[in-house]
Amino acid sequence: MILIPTPLTASADPRREMPAGAGSRRDRIDAALATLAAEERRLARLGFELPMARCREQRRYWSFVSALHALPEATPARRPDSGTCPWPGERSR
Repeated sequence: MILIPTPLTASADPRREMPAGAGSRRDRIDAALATLAAEERRLARLGFELPMARCREQRRYWSFVSALHALPEATPARRPDSGTCPWPGERSR
């Protein structure tokens, strides 16, 4: 069983369902990163080192999720047309 630490902000809760639409997902990720950045600044002002470290950890997670969602969607591989060679130098069958 994987234990997920209590999120520091509601928008950064990884247990919440990710929206289906690409724009909604981007908004959700951006909101999580923005609220965690604000929370980290608040914790720094208060001098809370351990919660600040947890906040940085959660920001790294959401930054990774952001990078994953920034990748272009994979397109399915197309089969070559009949009569064309899939590899240079290979004969058509």
